[in-house]
Amino acid sequence: MGLILGIVGGAVAMVVVVLVLIGMAVESGFPEAKNKLTLPGTLLDGKYRLAQDLSASEGKKIEDEADGAWDAKDLHGVVGTYNVGGDAAKGTLVVSGMYGRFKNTDAARRNMMKGAAEGASAKVAVPAKDFDLGGVTISCEVVTQEQMGTAFTVPMCAWADGNTGATVATVTPLASQSPSEIDLEAYARNTLRIRSEAVKPIG
Repeated sequence: MGLILGIVGGAVAMVVVVLVLIGMAVESGFPEAKNKLTLPGTLLDGKYRLAQDLSASEGKKIEDEADGAWDAKDLHGVVGTYNVGGDAAKGTLVVSGMYGRFKNTDAARRNMMKGAAEGASAKVAVPAKDFDLGGVTISCEVVTQEQMGTAFTVPMCAWADGNTGATVATVTPLASQSPSEIDLEAYARNTLRIRSEAVKPIG
């Protein structure tokens, strides 16, 4: 459980970095609020099952840090962990994000990737790469984390649009594999699928 909590902490740090680096807001030009980020009961066609909704705690931290700090309005933090078939030993996803009305989405996505390495003992092993998938840009990188003397390899991907933005961290039983062996495009495609399942119209 320590590893998952460490990743969640890093994801929250990532969002805070986004808030700080995007910085000065211009009051005009905010998009209309049409969509929201949700935590469905399952993701990736039922492979992952929701284990914990941390929006009231970790998500609230995102909201508090963002309050008045950047070019966003109506911000809501959303953080959840998912396990393969309800069993964390078989694999875990950590979804950490937000919804509201956002500008500078390209910068937000890049800074999510930068912030993902801000967690304790985290290092970027494979730098962020952008994938244009059907008009949606997904950025992915590989982060390594030390937990009790063991190095874990964690692919992380992010998207950001006018209403939603999130990072998806994937922990698998092969978490000790070489970072260079990670197929980032495959994780980008999974993240696009997660986005389609988790982003819902408001109302």
